Amino acid sequence: MVLTSVSTLSQAPRLPKAGETIHGHKFFIGFGGKGANQCIQAARLGAKTAMVCKVGKDFFGDNYIQNFKDNSVYTGFCGPFSSVSVSSTGENAIVIVAGANMLLCSEDLQKALPAIKRTKVLVCQLEISPQMSLMALRMAKENNVKTIFNPAPAFPDIDPDFFKVSDVFCCNETEAELLTGSSVTNVEEAHGAAQELLKRGCTSVVITLGPQGCVVHQAQQSAPKHVPTAAVPAVDTTGAGDSFIGALAFYMTHYPTLPLEEMAQRANQVAAVSVQAIGTQTSFPFKQDLPAALF
Repeated sequence: MVLTSVSTLSQAPRLPKAGETIHGHKFFIGFGGKGANQCIQAARLGAKTAMVCKVGKDFFGDNYIQNFKDNSVYTGFCGPFSSVSVSSTGENAIVIVAGANMLLCSEDLQKALPAIKRTKVLVCQLEISPQMSLMALRMAKENNVKTIFNPAPAFPDIDPDFFKVSDVFCCNETEAELLTGSSVTNVEEAHGAAQELLKRGCTSVVITLGPQGCVVHQAQQSAPKHVPTAAVPAVDTTGAGDSFIGALAFYMTHYPTLPLEEMAQRANQVAAVSVQAIGTQTSFPFKQDLPAALF
Protein backbone atom coordinates (compact mmCIF):
# COMPACT_ATOMS: atom_id res chain seq x y z
CA MET A 1 0.00 0.00 0.00
CA VAL A 2 1.11 3.54 -0.66
CA LEU A 3 0.74 6.87 1.18
CA THR A 4 1.14 8.21 4.71
CA SER A 5 0.23 11.48 6.37
CA VAL A 6 -0.34 13.22 9.66
CA SER A 7 -3.76 14.74 10.35
CA THR A 8 -4.93 17.52 12.59
CA LEU A 9 -8.58 17.13 13.54
CA SER A 10 -10.87 19.69 15.12
CA GLN A 11 -14.49 19.28 16.16
CA ALA A 12 -16.99 22.09 15.73
CA PRO A 13 -20.80 22.43 15.74
CA ARG A 14 -20.72 22.58 11.93
CA LEU A 15 -18.30 23.10 9.04
CA PRO A 16 -17.43 26.80 8.55
CA LYS A 17 -18.57 28.64 5.43
CA ALA A 18 -16.04 30.27 3.10
CA GLY A 19 -14.37 33.17 4.90
CA GLU A 20 -16.05 32.33 8.22
CA THR A 21 -14.38 31.71 11.57
CA ILE A 22 -16.17 29.57 14.17
CA HIS A 23 -15.24 28.12 17.55
CA GLY A 24 -14.32 24.45 17.81
CA HIS A 25 -14.49 22.44 21.02
CA LYS A 26 -11.90 19.70 20.51
CA PHE A 27 -8.58 19.38 18.69
CA PHE A 28 -6.04 16.59 18.33
CA ILE A 29 -3.30 15.33 16.03
CA GLY A 30 -3.61 11.83 14.64
CA PHE A 31 -2.39 9.59 11.87
CA GLY A 32 -4.10 9.58 8.50
CA GLY A 33 -3.59 9.38 4.76
CA LYS A 34 -5.67 7.07 2.62
CA GLY A 35 -3.08 4.39 2.04
CA ALA A 36 -1.96 4.39 5.65
CA ASN A 37 -5.55 4.17 6.87
CA GLN A 38 -6.40 1.33 4.51
CA CYS A 39 -3.25 -0.52 5.50
CA ILE A 40 -3.89 -0.14 9.24
CA GLN A 41 -7.50 -1.33 8.92
CA ALA A 42 -6.43 -4.43 6.99
CA ALA A 43 -3.74 -5.13 9.58
CA ARG A 44 -6.19 -4.79 12.48
CA LEU A 45 -8.39 -7.43 10.89
CA GLY A 46 -5.45 -9.82 10.71
CA ALA A 47 -3.86 -9.23 7.30
CA LYS A 48 -0.08 -9.24 6.98
CA THR A 49 0.63 -5.77 5.58
CA ALA A 50 3.46 -3.55 4.31
CA MET A 51 3.66 0.13 3.34
CA VAL A 52 5.61 1.59 0.42
CA CYS A 53 5.90 5.32 1.04
CA LYS A 54 8.07 8.33 1.86
CA VAL A 55 8.01 10.14 5.21
CA GLY A 56 9.71 13.31 6.36
CA LYS A 57 12.87 13.22 8.46
CA ASP A 58 11.13 14.90 11.38
CA PHE A 59 9.02 14.32 14.47
CA PHE A 60 5.95 13.46 12.39
CA GLY A 61 7.82 10.98 10.19
CA ASP A 62 9.40 9.22 13.19
CA ASN A 63 6.06 8.90 14.92
CA TYR A 64 4.41 7.70 11.74
CA ILE A 65 6.86 4.85 11.37
CA GLN A 66 6.33 3.92 15.02
CA ASN A 67 2.57 3.94 14.52
CA PHE A 68 2.91 1.45 11.65
CA LYS A 69 5.08 -0.78 13.82
CA ASP A 70 2.59 -0.57 16.68
CA ASN A 71 -0.06 -1.84 14.25
CA SER A 72 2.14 -4.70 12.97
CA VAL A 73 2.71 -3.11 9.55
CA TYR A 74 6.05 -3.87 7.87
CA THR A 75 7.97 -0.60 7.37
CA GLY A 76 11.06 -1.77 5.47
CA PHE A 77 9.91 0.11 2.35
CA CYS A 78 9.15 3.12 4.15
CA GLY A 79 4.82 12.96 4.72
CA PRO A 80 2.18 14.69 3.57
CA PHE A 81 0.19 16.74 6.02
CA SER A 82 -3.61 16.85 6.01
CA SER A 83 -5.99 18.94 8.06
CA VAL A 84 -9.45 17.55 8.81
CA SER A 85 -12.45 19.42 10.20
CA VAL A 86 -15.41 17.47 11.55
CA SER A 87 -18.83 18.87 12.35
CA SER A 88 -21.00 17.60 15.19
CA THR A 89 -23.06 15.69 12.62
CA GLY A 90 -20.02 13.71 11.53
CA GLU A 91 -19.33 15.50 8.22
CA ASN A 92 -15.74 16.28 7.29
CA ALA A 93 -13.59 18.42 5.02
CA ILE A 94 -10.00 17.48 4.14
CA VAL A 95 -6.97 19.36 2.83
CA ILE A 96 -3.90 17.46 1.61
CA VAL A 97 -0.34 18.74 1.18
CA ALA A 98 1.55 15.98 -0.59
CA GLY A 99 5.05 16.67 0.76
CA ALA A 100 7.40 13.69 1.04
CA ASN A 101 5.22 11.21 -0.82
CA MET A 102 5.75 12.99 -4.14
CA LEU A 103 9.39 11.92 -3.80
CA LEU A 104 8.43 8.26 -4.13
CA CYS A 105 10.10 7.14 -7.36
CA SER A 106 10.52 4.12 -9.64
CA GLU A 107 13.68 3.08 -7.79
CA ASP A 108 11.67 2.80 -4.57
CA LEU A 109 9.13 0.59 -6.32
CA GLN A 110 11.83 -1.60 -7.80
CA LYS A 111 13.22 -2.16 -4.31
CA ALA A 112 9.75 -3.22 -3.21
CA LEU A 113 9.18 -5.53 -6.20
CA PRO A 114 10.19 -8.74 -4.35
CA ALA A 115 7.56 -7.96 -1.71
CA ILE A 116 4.96 -7.03 -4.34
CA LYS A 117 5.53 -10.37 -6.05
CA ARG A 118 4.79 -12.21 -2.80
CA THR A 119 1.72 -10.23 -1.82
CA LYS A 120 -1.86 -11.28 -2.51
CA VAL A 121 -3.46 -7.84 -2.84
CA LEU A 122 -1.94 -4.45 -3.70
CA VAL A 123 -3.85 -1.26 -2.90
CA CYS A 124 -2.99 2.08 -4.52
CA GLN A 125 -4.38 5.62 -4.40
CA LEU A 126 -3.56 9.03 -5.89
CA GLU A 127 -1.94 10.72 -2.92
CA ILE A 128 1.43 9.97 -4.50
CA SER A 129 2.49 10.63 -8.08
CA PRO A 130 -0.13 9.04 -10.39
CA GLN A 131 2.71 7.64 -12.50
CA MET A 132 4.08 5.76 -9.49
CA SER A 133 0.66 4.35 -8.55
CA LEU A 134 0.15 3.18 -12.12
CA MET A 135 3.63 1.63 -12.19
CA ALA A 136 2.93 -0.24 -8.95
CA LEU A 137 -0.38 -1.55 -10.27
CA ARG A 138 1.26 -2.72 -13.48
CA MET A 139 3.97 -4.49 -11.52
CA ALA A 140 1.30 -6.27 -9.49
CA LYS A 141 -0.69 -7.36 -12.55
CA GLU A 142 2.45 -8.65 -14.26
CA ASN A 143 3.00 -10.87 -11.23
CA ASN A 144 -0.61 -12.11 -10.89
CA VAL A 145 -1.27 -10.03 -7.76
CA LYS A 146 -4.84 -8.82 -7.20
CA THR A 147 -5.22 -5.05 -7.26
CA ILE A 148 -7.52 -2.48 -5.66
CA PHE A 149 -7.31 1.05 -7.01
CA ASN A 150 -8.86 3.93 -5.08
CA PRO A 151 -8.80 7.03 -7.36
CA ALA A 152 -8.55 9.56 -4.55
CA PRO A 153 -8.10 12.43 -4.61
CA ALA A 154 -9.82 12.05 -7.98
CA PHE A 155 -9.33 14.12 -11.12
CA PRO A 156 -11.32 13.64 -14.33
CA ASP A 157 -8.56 12.83 -16.81
CA ILE A 158 -6.76 9.93 -15.12
CA ASP A 159 -4.72 7.65 -17.35
CA PRO A 160 -7.09 5.09 -19.00
CA ASP A 161 -4.66 2.33 -18.03
CA PHE A 162 -5.72 2.70 -14.38
CA PHE A 163 -8.94 0.92 -15.30
CA LYS A 164 -7.17 -1.88 -17.15
CA VAL A 165 -4.90 -2.75 -14.20
CA SER A 166 -7.64 -2.63 -11.55
CA ASP A 167 -9.24 -5.85 -10.38
CA VAL A 168 -11.39 -3.69 -8.11
CA PHE A 169 -11.86 -0.02 -9.01
CA CYS A 170 -13.23 1.41 -5.75
CA CYS A 171 -14.39 5.01 -5.41
CA ASN A 172 -16.99 7.01 -3.51
CA GLU A 173 -19.92 8.88 -5.04
CA THR A 174 -18.01 12.17 -5.37
CA GLU A 175 -15.11 10.50 -7.17
CA ALA A 176 -17.47 8.54 -9.41
CA GLU A 177 -19.25 11.76 -10.36
CA LEU A 178 -15.98 13.49 -11.22
CA LEU A 179 -14.75 10.56 -13.30
CA THR A 180 -17.99 9.99 -15.23
CA GLY A 181 -19.32 13.54 -15.45
CA SER A 182 -22.71 12.34 -14.23
CA SER A 183 -24.50 13.00 -10.95
CA VAL A 184 -24.06 10.25 -8.35
CA THR A 185 -26.26 10.99 -5.35
CA ASN A 186 -28.27 7.80 -4.96
CA VAL A 187 -28.22 4.09 -5.70
CA GLU A 188 -29.85 4.40 -9.13
CA GLU A 189 -27.32 6.98 -10.29
CA ALA A 190 -24.48 4.88 -8.85
CA HIS A 191 -25.70 1.97 -10.98
CA GLY A 192 -25.25 4.09 -14.10
CA ALA A 193 -21.81 5.31 -12.99
CA ALA A 194 -20.67 1.76 -12.23
CA GLN A 195 -21.71 0.61 -15.69
CA GLU A 196 -19.79 3.48 -17.27
CA LEU A 197 -16.64 2.82 -15.23
CA LEU A 198 -16.75 -0.92 -15.93
CA LYS A 199 -16.79 -0.21 -19.67
CA ARG A 200 -13.36 1.39 -19.30
CA GLY A 201 -11.68 -1.94 -18.69
CA CYS A 202 -11.59 -2.82 -14.98
CA THR A 203 -12.64 -6.25 -13.73
CA SER A 204 -15.07 -4.88 -11.17
CA VAL A 205 -16.30 -1.58 -9.77
CA VAL A 206 -17.34 -0.72 -6.22
CA ILE A 207 -18.91 2.69 -5.52
CA THR A 208 -19.31 3.46 -1.83
CA LEU A 209 -22.33 5.54 -0.86
CA GLY A 210 -21.89 6.21 2.86
CA PRO A 211 -25.09 5.34 4.76
CA GLN A 212 -26.60 3.93 1.56
CA GLY A 213 -23.98 1.15 1.48
CA CYS A 214 -22.33 0.53 -1.87
CA VAL A 215 -22.93 -0.61 -5.43
CA VAL A 216 -20.95 -3.52 -6.89
CA HIS A 217 -20.63 -4.25 -10.60
CA GLN A 218 -18.54 -7.03 -12.13
CA ALA A 219 -17.64 -7.86 -15.71
CA GLN A 220 -19.56 -11.14 -15.56
CA GLN A 221 -22.72 -9.49 -14.19
CA SER A 222 -25.53 -8.22 -16.38
CA ALA A 223 -26.28 -5.33 -14.00
CA PRO A 224 -24.84 -3.64 -10.88
CA LYS A 225 -26.06 -4.73 -7.46
CA HIS A 226 -26.79 -2.60 -4.43
CA VAL A 227 -25.23 -3.81 -1.17
CA PRO A 228 -27.00 -1.94 1.68
CA THR A 229 -25.61 -1.25 5.14
CA ALA A 230 -27.27 -0.97 8.53
CA ALA A 231 -28.09 2.50 9.86
CA VAL A 232 -25.82 3.55 12.73
CA PRO A 233 -25.38 6.80 14.70
CA ALA A 234 -22.49 8.50 12.91
CA VAL A 235 -20.11 10.49 15.13
CA ASP A 236 -17.28 11.04 12.61
CA THR A 237 -17.28 9.75 9.03
CA THR A 238 -13.61 10.63 8.43
CA GLY A 239 -11.80 7.56 7.11
CA ALA A 240 -14.90 5.41 6.69
CA GLY A 241 -14.10 4.82 3.03
CA ASP A 242 -10.55 3.84 3.97
CA SER A 243 -11.88 1.44 6.60
CA PHE A 244 -14.08 -0.11 3.89
CA ILE A 245 -11.17 -0.52 1.45
CA GLY A 246 -8.85 -1.89 4.12
CA ALA A 247 -11.50 -4.44 5.08
CA LEU A 248 -12.11 -5.30 1.43
CA ALA A 249 -8.38 -5.92 0.96
CA PHE A 250 -8.41 -8.18 4.02
CA TYR A 251 -11.29 -10.26 2.68
CA MET A 252 -9.76 -10.51 -0.79
CA THR A 253 -6.58 -11.79 0.88
CA HIS A 254 -8.00 -14.19 3.45
CA TYR A 255 -11.32 -15.20 1.85
CA PRO A 256 -10.63 -15.04 -1.89
CA THR A 257 -13.45 -17.43 -2.78
CA LEU A 258 -16.14 -15.23 -1.22
CA PRO A 259 -18.32 -13.43 -3.77
CA LEU A 260 -17.30 -9.77 -4.09
CA GLU A 261 -20.77 -8.71 -2.95
CA GLU A 262 -20.33 -10.66 0.30
CA MET A 263 -16.90 -9.08 0.81
CA ALA A 264 -18.49 -5.66 0.29
CA GLN A 265 -21.29 -6.47 2.73
CA ARG A 266 -18.78 -7.39 5.43
CA ALA A 267 -16.63 -4.35 4.63
CA ASN A 268 -19.76 -2.21 5.04
CA GLN A 269 -20.14 -3.57 8.56
CA VAL A 270 -16.52 -2.85 9.44
CA ALA A 271 -16.80 0.72 8.13
CA ALA A 272 -20.07 1.21 10.03
CA VAL A 273 -18.19 0.56 13.28
CA SER A 274 -15.57 3.15 12.36
CA VAL A 275 -18.05 6.03 12.00
CA GLN A 276 -19.28 5.57 15.56
CA ALA A 277 -16.07 6.98 17.10
CA ILE A 278 -13.91 10.07 16.63
CA GLY A 279 -10.87 10.07 14.35
CA THR A 280 -9.59 7.94 11.51
CA GLN A 281 -7.32 5.12 12.61
CA THR A 282 -8.38 5.62 16.23
CA SER A 283 -11.88 4.57 15.21
CA PHE A 284 -10.89 1.54 13.16
CA PRO A 285 -11.95 -1.74 14.79
CA PHE A 286 -9.72 -4.71 15.56
CA LYS A 287 -10.82 -8.24 14.71
CA GLN A 288 -11.72 -8.93 18.34
CA ASP A 289 -14.08 -5.93 18.33
CA LEU A 290 -16.23 -7.39 15.56
CA PRO A 291 -18.84 -10.16 15.36
CA ALA A 292 -17.38 -13.63 14.74
CA ALA A 293 -19.77 -13.97 11.78
CA LEU A 294 -17.59 -11.54 9.82
CA PHE A 295 -14.76 -14.09 9.89
